[in-house]
Amino acid sequence: MSTTARTTRFREVLARRLGWTFADSDGGRLADLLRDRAAEHRLGPDDYLARLGARPWDDELTELVERLSITETYFFRHGEQFAALREDALPERAAARAAQRTLRMLSVACSSGEEAYSLAITGRQVRPDPDWIVRVTGIDANPAVLGRAERAWYSAWSLRETPEPVRRRWFRPDDGGYRVVDEIRRMARFERGNVADPGGDVWRPSQYDVVFCRNLLMYLTPDVASALVGRMTEALAPGGFLFLGHTDSLGSDPAGLELRHSHQTFYYRRAGAPGAVRAAAPAEVVVPVVREPPALPSPGDTDTCNRALELLRQERFTAALELITAARPGALPPRDRLLHGVLLAQTGRLDEAIALARRLSDENGLFPDAHQLLGLCLEDGSAVAEAIGQYRLAAYLDPGFALPRMRLGQLARRQGDERTAAGELERALDLLAHEDEERITLFGGGFGRLALTVVCRSELDACGVRP
Repeated sequence: MSTTARTTRFREVLARRLGWTFADSDGGRLADLLRDRAAEHRLGPDDYLARLGARPWDDELTELVERLSITETYFFRHGEQFAALREDALPERAAARAAQRTLRMLSVACSSGEEAYSLAITGRQVRPDPDWIVRVTGIDANPAVLGRAERAWYSAWSLRETPEPVRRRWFRPDDGGYRVVDEIRRMARFERGNVADPGGDVWRPSQYDVVFCRNLLMYLTPDVASALVGRMTEALAPGGFLFLGHTDSLGSDPAGLELRHSHQTFYYRRAGAPGAVRAAAPAEVVVPVVREPPALPSPGDTDTCNRALELLRQERFTAALELITAARPGALPPRDRLLHGVLLAQTGRLDEAIALARRLSDENGLFPDAHQLLGLCLEDGSAVAEAIGQYRLAAYLDPGFALPRMRLGQLARRQGDERTAAGELERALDLLAHEDEERITLFGGGFGRLALTVVCRSELDACGVRP
């Protein structure tokens, strides 16, 4: 059997045993691991694969999990999700749980425990009274990281996004790092679990108020990812909340879930809780995906805007802007006002472009292209954090929109987060083949589909990690 065939077989066995999927760029890494593990057991690669695939081999699967797992994380990662949890989701669940006086949360693929303890701290902050019980369960397939979670000791780097008052209240300096205080440690428990395995009490129906499963689904085979989403949904109490990673989207109407939006982030609520109490917080929306507003231009306006779009393709920005300005852009439908905003940005009138993009977003927060335009304008204006939020909105509202994924990947690389960058760029690369031509013209920065694909692939290859 050739090296390529062995690597393919190795990928198939890992997918069946663990539910994990791997990109083509992982071939070299997997080939090296296969060679090393076969040598460790004094087997030839073919014999090793036959043994691994034929029957349970728990010790070896544990070793493979430890070698292949992505374990880097930190406390309160993606703070906008924890803001939504603290100010919206948990107050609503506390109102629903008034009789039981208990809040239960689950951290899937909890790694070394930072997320689970972040959930516990947030639950402790939100609980209505001291006699309420907050319980967090963390599961992971990697026993080594679960050991670190149990020890609850972390370096300062793991607390890099932790607000200083939270650090002072819930952590104690210890041996050059920080240890989680005992009160929070007692709220969390950790257990080993394979997300490809449907068994176990961890998936008992209707037991959790909140489930966090962030940036895991993209590493799983489609069948395992779909089954896991179903189990998590069933494990939520009616009215409970599911938080996914920014690289994961279930679309606008997943079975049994409603899409919510607040604090510049999306998350899901299990349907079926009558009379749920809503917290007094920023507006939340149950979101149907609406890509284009329904208004239609008149035939004359259509012709004008088509000519302006063609001038944009030719990079004759001033001529295109003059043409669309003469057509009274304020009276045009949203799609053509979007073109006006792009032209304002291309001719350096950035403040006007930002104002127009904000108006479009305010009029219809479900218009992904308006969020994309606003992100590009804000990024040019050095408001990168807000721009990232707008790109995430665009990507969530339209899971098939490649260009916000590409920008999120490029910005993550710029910030040194190679793993997040790889995930976003891999998704963008898959979507670019089907990206809308008009969107490429509007948001591609003068690059065509082929050039964008080359740039995306180059950035992905430079990440050097498995997406």
